[in-house]
Amino acid sequence: MISLIDVYHVVAATVPLYVAMGLAYVSVKWWKLFTPEQCSGINKFVAKFSIPLLSFQVISANNPYKMNLKLILSDGLQKAIVFLALTAITKFSTHGGLNSIITGLSLSTLPNTLILGIPLLKAMYGEEAGALVSQIVVLQSLVWYNLLLFLFEFGAAKAASVTPSSEATAEEMEAPNEAQSKDEAEDEERPRNPKKMKSILLTVGRKLFANPNTHATMLSLIWASIHFRWGVKMPEIVTQSISILANGGLGMATFSLGLFMASRPSIIACGTRMTAVAMGLKFIAGPAVMALSSFAIGLRGRALRIAIVQAALPQGIVPFVFAKEYNVHPEILSTAVIFGMLIALPIALAYYFLLGL
Repeated sequence: MISLIDVYHVVAATVPLYVAMGLAYVSVKWWKLFTPEQCSGINKFVAKFSIPLLSFQVISANNPYKMNLKLILSDGLQKAIVFLALTAITKFSTHGGLNSIITGLSLSTLPNTLILGIPLLKAMYGEEAGALVSQIVVLQSLVWYNLLLFLFEFGAAKAASVTPSSEATAEEMEAPNEAQSKDEAEDEERPRNPKKMKSILLTVGRKLFANPNTHATMLSLIWASIHFRWGVKMPEIVTQSISILANGGLGMATFSLGLFMASRPSIIACGTRMTAVAMGLKFIAGPAVMALSSFAIGLRGRALRIAIVQAALPQGIVPFVFAKEYNVHPEILSTAVIFGMLIALPIALAYYFLLGL
């Protein structure tokens, strides 16, 4: 049973995030300390330095030889199901597209497990839960954030491959809807061209190879394999050099979120209807698909309950940072983070009690 002390630890883990967010908000909204260009620079710093070093720290501390295989497979199956479902939905939607798939995948399958999830799940299910949630954090950092970056880069390369005509014809000027439909049809046709697709993939590959997050996750996995296999320790100078930037990663990410909030006329940046959709994806669809995936893989008992409850945690902050960097629906993800953390505790407790019946 969760005690008041456990609740305090959860609150103590989340309140500092709101402090960082609030300071960033008033810094722009009231004090006018940062220009839009400086805010963009701060987000780039978080995306290129803080998050890669944080990922290195998380992955290198995990023993890759003691992972729960069923949990890993359940987590992977959940994301595969969501990805296929979103692809099918957007294919028949007038407002569909890769950006919608990326946003939906972030909302429903990438929870805030590092700050909120570990203390909350430990309070609910003990130390075993903390170890299992840590494995999910590692999977997110190693696999799913890199996949997210691939999708972001693919979308950017696909848009860049569309070369608009220098001059519009008289018919196109008179019929903009027809011209837009023609452009959309050409946009869909280009990636089907093998040469064009090869060019896009090469561009994406170069971008990912130059991304610090790619190097950080690969190096951390290599180091973890060496460390937990032969007991080799990293020099203290290297450890402290990484920690000094990595420890502020999430704080800087929430600071960037607060700066983005301040640049918008309303805190509910995406509107109430889209907020409701985002909350539905996060707190209903995500846990439901995780439950189905876990049953299909054969995950049972406490591990099953842990998997479902962690899926009901609020939206992770890292996907927002990436969405802001690539300008792919950051308003939706920012709103999901803000309101998700406000209602996270009662919703997680509701799942906890329901699964305990």
